[in-house]
Amino acid sequence: MSVLTRDEAQTRAKLLDAHRYTIDLDLTTGDETFDSRTVIRFTARTDADTFVELKPAQLRSATLDGQPLDPQTLDGNRLPLNNLTAGEHELRIDASMRYSRTGEGMHRFTDPTDSETYVYTQLFMDDVQRVFAAFDQPDLKAVFELTVTAPEGWTVLANSTTEHLGEGRWQAAPTPLISTYLVAVAAGPWHSVRTEHRGLPFGLHCRRSLAPHLDTDADELFEITRQCYDRYHEKFEEPYPFDSYDQAFVPEFNAGAMENPGLVTFRDEFVYRSAVTDTERQTRAMVIAHEMAHMWFGDLVTLRWWDDIWLNESFAEYMGYQTLTEATRFTDTWTDFGVARKAWGYDADQRPSTHPVAPENVDDTASALLNFDGISYAKGASALRQLVAWLGEKDFLAGINTHFARHRFANATLADFIDSLASATERDVHAWADTWLRTTGVDTLTPVVTPGDEGTYTLHIEHTGSRPHRIAVGLYDLDVADEGRHLVLRDRLDLDIPHTAPEPVGKRPALLLLNDGDLTYAKIRFDADSFEAVRTSLSGLPDPLTRAVVWNALRDAVRDGQLPPTAYLETARTHLPHETDLAITQGVLAFATAQIADRYLTPEQRPAALTTLTSLCRDLIRRTEDGDNPGLRLIAVRHFIDVAAHPDTIAAWLADGTVPGGPELDPELRWRVLARLAVLGATDEAAIAAELDRDPSATGQEGAARCRAALPDAEAKARAWAAMFGGDDRTDLSNYLFTATARGFWQPEQADLVREYVPRYYQDAVTVAARRGPAIATAVGRRAFPAHAVDTENLRLGEECLDHADPIPSLRRSLADELDDLARVLRVRKA
Repeated sequence: MSVLTRDEAQTRAKLLDAHRYTIDLDLTTGDETFDSRTVIRFTARTDADTFVELKPAQLRSATLDGQPLDPQTLDGNRLPLNNLTAGEHELRIDASMRYSRTGEGMHRFTDPTDSETYVYTQLFMDDVQRVFAAFDQPDLKAVFELTVTAPEGWTVLANSTTEHLGEGRWQAAPTPLISTYLVAVAAGPWHSVRTEHRGLPFGLHCRRSLAPHLDTDADELFEITRQCYDRYHEKFEEPYPFDSYDQAFVPEFNAGAMENPGLVTFRDEFVYRSAVTDTERQTRAMVIAHEMAHMWFGDLVTLRWWDDIWLNESFAEYMGYQTLTEATRFTDTWTDFGVARKAWGYDADQRPSTHPVAPENVDDTASALLNFDGISYAKGASALRQLVAWLGEKDFLAGINTHFARHRFANATLADFIDSLASATERDVHAWADTWLRTTGVDTLTPVVTPGDEGTYTLHIEHTGSRPHRIAVGLYDLDVADEGRHLVLRDRLDLDIPHTAPEPVGKRPALLLLNDGDLTYAKIRFDADSFEAVRTSLSGLPDPLTRAVVWNALRDAVRDGQLPPTAYLETARTHLPHETDLAITQGVLAFATAQIADRYLTPEQRPAALTTLTSLCRDLIRRTEDGDNPGLRLIAVRHFIDVAAHPDTIAAWLADGTVPGGPELDPELRWRVLARLAVLGATDEAAIAAELDRDPSATGQEGAARCRAALPDAEAKARAWAAMFGGDDRTDLSNYLFTATARGFWQPEQADLVREYVPRYYQDAVTVAARRGPAIATAVGRRAFPAHAVDTENLRLGEECLDHADPIPSLRRSLADELDDLARVLRVRKA
């Protein structure tokens, strides 16, 4: 299959105007394929040759202006359209297309709970070709008219309102001008909850087996949707541009969500069937806000080519967090961003695969797909937050509204956006864009505190990097009234960096914190006195966002080899029992478990780390015995299970069906316990099968796959490996079952048992990625990578694979990132 290059897209955009697609899909033709008939009306500006893309199971016929085209000329995914003449044309394609089990194209899923089947599209980047023929590039927008034939009893959802015509036929209203990758269909016996807001139909949809759980949360979901909708209409002069707003929670979805106009699709783990924390509800709300922002950033105004991904994702990320903070009960969203998202950006930006937020040259769609990462989301959103701090929100919003007015239902570039911003301010936003959006890497800010006259001090900030920053510097004193357990803000300085003249700070503060408030994107360091204050009094900082900045700095120091991993654990043991913010607690425990205990510490040090973490979680469980903080208790219970070195306590919980004092073990906790017992060799296939009988849902199937792969048994490992890497098109695991199996397979406790699979991994990964495509390749590279094997042999094998085995781009990128992380861990261990 050929990927579309930037040059080809530019050439075709100069040649063609796409006007209208009339698409007829028949979903009643069997379990493997569906029928797709497409009529494309377009104009050629001059005489030329071009092509249309499709990836059919069978191309039955094609005609151009009534004249037949030879189906045998289909070359991979390209059907040539030769000898086009200037003027109007009509292309007709009749094809059979394959359903997917990888979350790409038209994904088909049968719910094991009730045997009901659902299909939905994910057409991002170049997967529209798996569903219908298209001139598949974002700057050839068109009107789409969609008709679908579905089995009796199904409901069909699309970008616009749909009408049931009878006998399984559904008609969607014509869309406004949108890009091919944004077309969406979701069909099945959906459970739907509907309402209206300001005259616009709102809908929520999920599988029938999840209906009670969606009904429980429908009021909350609609409230968040209304609040974000109203706030965006206060910010944006351009009204919501589509005729309805449906949100469908779909099975086995690869991303968090997808911004299809009028029909946003979400992974259906967001329909909670087990207990969750309020931070997890906040995350769901942020995704709702993020995807709604895309209705303007991405759908109304769309990038011209994939080098401007940030114009979609960075803006939606920034607007999602900011709007949630302004319009909903979730007022501390930037703390969660600092803990959960910003670290993602920092990590990505320090790897060899880093790229600018707005890269100048993205040569083709395969390269573009690699850039949906922590840089395009978290770093880009951080850059925008810094831009607002520098520019002011009034001018920022004025520039955005100019951008919408200039490019509505069209396409735009970085240059177009910067010109729109420049029209609203006297500041040099072009220079800002060059330094922030065209560069790579993370700047580092280090305080230098110098004593002066009469006990006063001055501050100088050492700046490694090239970007200007506007930051706040927090000066904190120890509260002597409580023996120094708390830190009190004395002053907060607003500084621009580069900062040349030393800044007077008066008497020496106990803690001098750069980037207080987390308004910029940079690693920060501590001077020696400040680190001592952090070590003794971190939990006494009054603001959770301030504490998040400190925890991120400690995390960076571990990864950079400047703070021993054991010191991070000690700090967590000291201060996490007093932490009140759930996002911080979750983030610190996750890093301490999955990175420090499982990777940065040696196998000899790991038992002591697990003991420390077990003790810490036990303290949090005791602290929450009064029931005042169920979210914190749930986090503590989850991590207690994950770090259990001995099976007795968690096995007793499973047998009793509850943690003493609560919570009762819901399906998520039961599978979590069973997975840990499997790792420890304290359960067996019979127990896994019994649990699957108790919970035969899709999530239960994934839990069972993970548990079976985690059993410390040579035969179990062989079966799991064969399931991941030894299948064929008929027996291949779905994307979710592959990930579940991979999560169970590699375990630090089982290093000797799985040692023989480490060299096999690289050969089998390349083969299965080439056969199954980018989505599975990414899962192979990220989820199935032997991260537990922290040794030079694993690194050598991986580097040889990159040098000689020619993995497809998505696997190459994943492996390069994982190997860079592995090399970093080895450096830290050596230090």
